[in-house]
Amino acid sequence: MTARYCSLAQQPAPAFAPGLAAERLSALIGGRRMWVNKTVLHYHFFDRDSDGSSIPDPETGESRHVSWVGSKEQRDVVRECFQEWQGLGLGLSFTEVGDRSEAELRIGFQLGDGSWSTVGKDALQVGLNERTMNFGWDLTVPGERGTALHEIGHALGMLHEHQSPFAGIHWDDEAVYADLAGPPNFWSRDKTFFNILRKLDANEVNGSVWDPQSIMEYPFSGGLILEPEQFRGGLNPPGVLSRADKEFVRRWYPQAETPGPRELVPFRSVPLRLGPAEQADFVVEPPETREYTVGTFGDSDTVVVVFEERDGEPRYLTAQDDGGTPHNATLKARLVKGRRYFVRVRLYTGWGSGETAVMCW
Repeated sequence: MTARYCSLAQQPAPAFAPGLAAERLSALIGGRRMWVNKTVLHYHFFDRDSDGSSIPDPETGESRHVSWVGSKEQRDVVRECFQEWQGLGLGLSFTEVGDRSEAELRIGFQLGDGSWSTVGKDALQVGLNERTMNFGWDLTVPGERGTALHEIGHALGMLHEHQSPFAGIHWDDEAVYADLAGPPNFWSRDKTFFNILRKLDANEVNGSVWDPQSIMEYPFSGGLILEPEQFRGGLNPPGVLSRADKEFVRRWYPQAETPGPRELVPFRSVPLRLGPAEQADFVVEPPETREYTVGTFGDSDTVVVVFEERDGEPRYLTAQDDGGTPHNATLKARLVKGRRYFVRVRLYTGWGSGETAVMCW
């Protein structure tokens, strides 16, 4: 029996300027989809009968409504899987919200639409009334819990393990195309290539060694893999978080350490001494209500994210990413006196003097 496969929601990749140094390009490719640490990811389940899409009826051709609402049992599986990822002790956390406008992750359960997710920050490019994640089959069936863990892995920024260039997989391409074209997947050749046969850049993948036990690895039936020889009869990952999965997310999202964030005072710059993928955190308590500018200075690629504290937790407000450009990350935001804001600066890479600073004015 052919396995059901999850797919990626494709978002256009940024085009980096030609001529970037290899080290700089590597850091940009590896980190561009990852959230800044200490982000609270809010997730929302579509929950109204009107939530859904219109698709043509295969028999009549007339438009019919398809619901995105899942059962309580389905939602509970997803909740448990969010908790499992959170239980690893990450600096990033998850909170369920009832208002979809507050959610970075919006989850539907449209049967027949496959199971898929955007990857990391790509979710921010999706409209507020659209899904960033879908589950297209019953997650309560034994063995399907791994699907929810897999899609949340994508939401954290992880990609497919079998597409790693370090895997050394030699496919029987036509056998793969034929297998995925039939039930239950019915994938086009383009979709099969994108999700199975396409090799990722070495800087995008979850680790420098292939992990066939990863939750991000698909199962494959016999006859699809020609090499390595031990997988000619099939590849069957256990459907749980592997040791390498846990190490990857802990590295990108380490637990918060004391002391807390430094204060960022308007018109006072703060030097940043960061290594690649390191992060600096600041708190801003504006002395007056107005539009402020927050930005970095120096020879570096950074992403700057501003959060507003609401109900005791940071809510995403706005961000700017200068990765791969000659400009520094600079953004404008209206900050209100009496409220607290958090500014998080994550470094992709530095060059030149290597000195970077952040300022609010």
